[in-house]
Amino acid sequence: MLHEQTLQQLRTLRLDGMAAALADPASQIGAAELPFEQRLALLVQREVDWRDTKRLERLLKTARLKVSSACLEDIDWRSSRGLRREIIGELAGGDWLRHGHNVLLTGATGCGKTWLACALGQQAARLGFSVLYVRAPRLLEELHVAHGDGSFARRLAQLARLDLLILDDFAIAPIDAHERNDLLELLDDRVGSRSTLVTSQLPVASWHAWLDEPTLADAILDRIVHGSHKMALKGESLRKRASAA
Repeated sequence: MLHEQTLQQLRTLRLDGMAAALADPASQIGAAELPFEQRLALLVQREVDWRDTKRLERLLKTARLKVSSACLEDIDWRSSRGLRREIIGELAGGDWLRHGHNVLLTGATGCGKTWLACALGQQAARLGFSVLYVRAPRLLEELHVAHGDGSFARRLAQLARLDLLILDDFAIAPIDAHERNDLLELLDDRVGSRSTLVTSQLPVASWHAWLDEPTLADAILDRIVHGSHKMALKGESLRKRASAA
């Protein structure tokens, strides 16, 4: 009776990890021989692990990564795609996220840009950062609609709070004047404080011409390119290689 009451009290206090450990017969058998302080330390660690797991699950759910299974540990280094271990290792540590730096991934279709972006997004979530994946054309369309229903400012504020915004398929289609303005507003809220990861088939050097308005292009590129980590992926399409196999 006392045991059940303790479990209920732990759940009431939202100490679900400790409650699960206390209710687990397997863990209790080994812990029974330990001093009280060590048993308490094990219960506290189970609570910490429980909360870390739940937080990661929540972050990954809200991230909406296109390739949810992508992770840095699964990078195929045998494929010569222009990836450098030292850069990936540096990004895995998360300092770029802590300092609000950007990452720009360019390369031909199928070379693995989206997969790598999602792997970096998952690593960011593991480190406790909030993440959102979205295709750039879809986000710009969403912001255009938000002007009409009055939710534009609120949506910008939501995006500004994200630690990492992944913009996939950047510069894949011609851009309109209102989209240029919205893009500038979006990036201006994030510059220097939040990170943006961009994937594009166009090389960075071609983005200015794509934006097609010199003044706004300068402003946009200054906010996204300056101080960023750039990787130009190379090689044949991985999708074609997979289908051939």
